[in-house]
Amino acid sequence: MHNIEHKPIVLIVDDIPTNLKILGTALKNDYHVKVTTTGEEALLIATSKNPPSIILLDIMMPEMDGYEICRRLKEAPETRDIPVIFITAMNEEKDEELGLTLGAIDYITKPFSIPIVKARIKNHLELKRYRDILKENCMIDGLTQIANRRRFDEASEVEWNRQKRHNEPLSMLMIDIDFFKNYNDTYGHLQGDECLKQVAQTIKKQLKRPADLAARWGGEEFACILPETDSIAASHIAEDIRKAIMDVALPHEDSLVESVVTVSVGVATAKPLDDTDFQALLKKADDALYKAKQNGRNKVVHIEQIE
Repeated sequence: MHNIEHKPIVLIVDDIPTNLKILGTALKNDYHVKVTTTGEEALLIATSKNPPSIILLDIMMPEMDGYEICRRLKEAPETRDIPVIFITAMNEEKDEELGLTLGAIDYITKPFSIPIVKARIKNHLELKRYRDILKENCMIDGLTQIANRRRFDEASEVEWNRQKRHNEPLSMLMIDIDFFKNYNDTYGHLQGDECLKQVAQTIKKQLKRPADLAARWGGEEFACILPETDSIAASHIAEDIRKAIMDVALPHEDSLVESVVTVSVGVATAKPLDDTDFQALLKKADDALYKAKQNGRNKVVHIEQIE
């Protein structure tokens, strides 16, 4: 018996219920199947918290055709990597060329063979798995083994757009190791690297939800993205991080605030709006971090929510 939570999700988009039933019945034992008859709903499912692993897409549909759905999926950063397979009665070469040009990974014409559809889905999901592994490896900071700046930039764009659609708050933490230059001067750069590793992993452990992201911003600075997190919750998480790093008790005899390694944390929260962007939130978090340093370090400072 398969556990639904671990099955790949296949989204079938077709305005003919018979096609949905045939494909859904054929795939339900191997995949978690979702179906819809409209483009708008397909886009909502694709941008949800639990997006599909692959999309089977008809072309001829009312209101929004499959070409337009595919175009929108490939334009959006949060959906561009979802493989799309067109399954359609449009069997001319120009139709297939357009579909593949728009970014579909495959093109199957009706009437289709169930064994062929199943084989192609399996092959494309396997290829996607390898691509995802390669992409993930490119998004990891080599020293600390948490997300790197490139991953942070990608995630921030995705989460900003997602929270805007759902009218949810997005919080950001900027974290800086206090007097890290002094630490390097006292203990050496190799020990400094070990300090960065321990701080990074401690920060990561304090983030409990899959969508939360801890990243190395650069040098001794770290950043966290907290989707659907209001200002109060974000401040609590920041304080948990500050305390957890103190509890690690890495000696820092040349610190001017404590005898162990500490961090300063800046927190900012925003409700993404059409006339604002993530850079405004980023600046607020950076301003908050600067204030935390001004206020004596080893502190959390929160900038009031951007409205």
